[in-house]
Amino acid sequence: MTTDNARLFRSLHTPSNPLVLANAWDVASARLVEDAGAAAIATTSAGVAWSLGAPDGDRLERDRAVDLIARIVRASGVPVTADIEGGYASTPEGVTETVAAVVAAGAVGINIEDGTRSPEEVVPRIAAARAASEALFVNARIDTFLMGLGGLPETLERAAAYLRAGADGIFVPGVTDPAVITALVEGIDAPVNVMAHPGAPSVKELAELGVARVSVGSGISQAAYAVVRESARELFSTGTYSRLEEAVDYGELNDLLA
Repeated sequence: MTTDNARLFRSLHTPSNPLVLANAWDVASARLVEDAGAAAIATTSAGVAWSLGAPDGDRLERDRAVDLIARIVRASGVPVTADIEGGYASTPEGVTETVAAVVAAGAVGINIEDGTRSPEEVVPRIAAARAASEALFVNARIDTFLMGLGGLPETLERAAAYLRAGADGIFVPGVTDPAVITALVEGIDAPVNVMAHPGAPSVKELAELGVARVSVGSGISQAAYAVVRESARELFSTGTYSRLEEAVDYGELNDLLA
């Protein structure tokens, strides 16, 4: 991690002009995202796990995840933030080791999620991540809405606890209602990140609500894999190739990786 990159990444979290992240899962997708105009690259833990042959949900080995992060950092000319699920470790001490490795790989930020863990379990993990690096942007993901574990009061309580533990931002996936988003922005004393998908408010609308960061999670990787599935189905059923008409040009992609 360079100090300049870390400072730049932190400065991109502004409610009037939110940081927009098209989450990547390998070097080629990261290069395409950067070439499209990204100010920063974010990884998707689900997409990374799938690309490496593992299911999402704290099932990927730490070393394989960190190796992929390092390769994306080396290939990117913009700051990189890494989704590390619950920390790829069973203890806070292990989280510190994970985050230290991610920082050594060159990332300037992380997402760390609570999932089904209690706040009492997660607070030490966030503190451990903070202890590994003061410069790192720690984005704490709260899965209350995504997993149906609680509503607005529970989310705000967790957010306050995670910020006290050292988080810099709060990520609340699973929320698209403008009234709820507004309440989150007003009730959380830090940049708020929401996850966008079809049917969610536009980036412009989210900016007007005060959101400081918009990401798409595993959405783009899922869309890419949908092309694989539908192209294969077309090939094996009708013997035609129409799904390949919008493919990225071979030379263009090759040049991005040169």
